Amino acid sequence: MGTVTTDDGTTIFYKDWGPRDGEPIVFHHGWPLSADDWDNQMLFFLAQGYRVIAHDRRGHGRSTQTAGGHDMDTYAADVTALTDALDLRGAVHIGHSTGGGEVTRYVARAKPGRVSKAVLVGAVPPLMLKTEANPGGLPIEVFDGFRDALAANRSQSFIDIPTGPFYGFNRPGAEVSQGLIDNWWRQGMTGAANAHYECIKAFSETDFTEDLRQIEVPVLVAHGTDDQVVPYEDSAPLTVKLLKNGTLKTYEGYPHGMLSTHPEVLNPDILAFIRS
Repeated sequence: MGTVTTDDGTTIFYKDWGPRDGEPIVFHHGWPLSADDWDNQMLFFLAQGYRVIAHDRRGHGRSTQTAGGHDMDTYAADVTALTDALDLRGAVHIGHSTGGGEVTRYVARAKPGRVSKAVLVGAVPPLMLKTEANPGGLPIEVFDGFRDALAANRSQSFIDIPTGPFYGFNRPGAEVSQGLIDNWWRQGMTGAANAHYECIKAFSETDFTEDLRQIEVPVLVAHGTDDQVVPYEDSAPLTVKLLKNGTLKTYEGYPHGMLSTHPEVLNPDILAFIRS
């Protein structure tokens, strides 16, 4: 584990496990979590011989609780600072939810040779917000609701989200994991309230259309059809259409947090894509 300092003095915390000469995989977490959300995947790919790296986004986890910079351009610049510091070449970047947006923006702007492939899981691109150009998106009131709940009682909000829509635990017959709920709350409460509040705008209102069009490397787009956070129809199928070399893999009935509820399915599928 270590830290890297960005140009504006922000300290970004990261984990870096495995052989230094191993093929690097960089994991990008969702809102409002931290690198810890990737424990299962990091252990899995570490056992396969990969070098696995995951960072805490600014304002999240153990990184600096900054006053500003909670936007996709800055998030991507922070990733650039990390990958430059570690001199990562030919890396695979895997992002979940908000982290998928971060991956999209970073990969679209990455220096030649830095990225070999990307994986977007339950990711926010192309655009979550409903607009005239994106009529299938979610209305602004949905995201205002997230903001209101966070400002009123962040701790309770961070219990309600994983207990309900995030993992699909609100569905009849769902096998509820209290450990996942508690760990979601723990990760969220480690970060800063201002960063989490402002990140809602970043993940919901950022349009990644042009970023997706610019990406040259192969991209796996994985999404569950019962994603209650980032609805399937207005995300994954549209993303794949914009990519030059995209592959869509749909998981029937899987929730937003399917990396945690179904790692035994997702991990081998991602491994197969990386090796392909």
